[in-house]
Amino acid sequence: MEQRQLGSTGPAVSALGLGCMGMSGMYGPSDRAESIATIHAALDAGVTLLDTGDFYGMGHNEMLIGEAIGGIKGTQRDNLIISVKTGALRDPAGGWIGYDGRPQAIKNFLAHSLTRLGVDYIDVYRPARLDPNVPIEETVGAIADMVKAGYVRHIGLSEMGSDTIKRAAAVHPIADLQIEYSLISRGIEDGILATCRDLGIGITAYGVLSRGLISGHWQKDSAGGPGDFRAHSPRFQDGNVERNLALVDALRKIADAKAVSVAQIAIAWVAAQGIDIVPVVGARRRDRLTEALGSLALDLTPGDLAAIEAAVPKGTAAGDRYAAAQMAHLDSEVGAHR
Repeated sequence: MEQRQLGSTGPAVSALGLGCMGMSGMYGPSDRAESIATIHAALDAGVTLLDTGDFYGMGHNEMLIGEAIGGIKGTQRDNLIISVKTGALRDPAGGWIGYDGRPQAIKNFLAHSLTRLGVDYIDVYRPARLDPNVPIEETVGAIADMVKAGYVRHIGLSEMGSDTIKRAAAVHPIADLQIEYSLISRGIEDGILATCRDLGIGITAYGVLSRGLISGHWQKDSAGGPGDFRAHSPRFQDGNVERNLALVDALRKIADAKAVSVAQIAIAWVAAQGIDIVPVVGARRRDRLTEALGSLALDLTPGDLAAIEAAVPKGTAAGDRYAAAQMAHLDSEVGAHR
């Protein structure tokens, strides 16, 4: 497995990470046994980066990962990179009710994550969003305290704008920025990516298949089941989804010519944007994981990249990547050009 380093100060990780969110209900019901089998298959294949959030399933996802990695010790644990997002607040019904980046809250959240995961430290710990009521310096400073205490190895950020990234990096070295990046979500190219590169901060790119939309497997009206947020996501709505799937059809012609899948082309495109970028795929089944791993063997030529750009030009996606209420919480959007 190829390794890529998360920024100039972060750890070396596998060239492909496994995002575990979908194993805890965000895309509808999931199979616990299959989820654990998928994590095991990823580890067996050389994947070392597991990404989660303490609010995925209100702790369910961390406990699931804890069960899957139970008993891993020594060198095997040292090579495993667990990335945890924190700060998002949810009510008992699963609703989203804000963010808490206060130092005391961050340390409290961390204590619960360590317990649920069953580990002594978390490799990369990051606020999931910017708390508008708490300066980023205070949030990062609290995590820096936990680095000094040995409970955290590296600090990351998620969905932050350039100004916030600079302020955070002035407090403590930042390993990576986790942010959506795909053929149809290229906002980071308008300044954030350059800021990270200037500061030696890596990128862990989630949503590389746009929640399945550009995977080549999605069909109109596929979303369903309780808890599948795609039923309300703008890019999956009538009028938008048809236009977006037309982009997938154009991408499929390139994939067919190379005898690979659409998903493999989409993942490989993200990986080809720089060795400082690590795609994180949200596979929750072993067959989808196997497909994603196949992208690592795909070497896109300059001609391939030009054809992909022509098939899916920047800015042609229909609909925002989140609903309006959630977009308002994205410093990467509202603060991208500050």
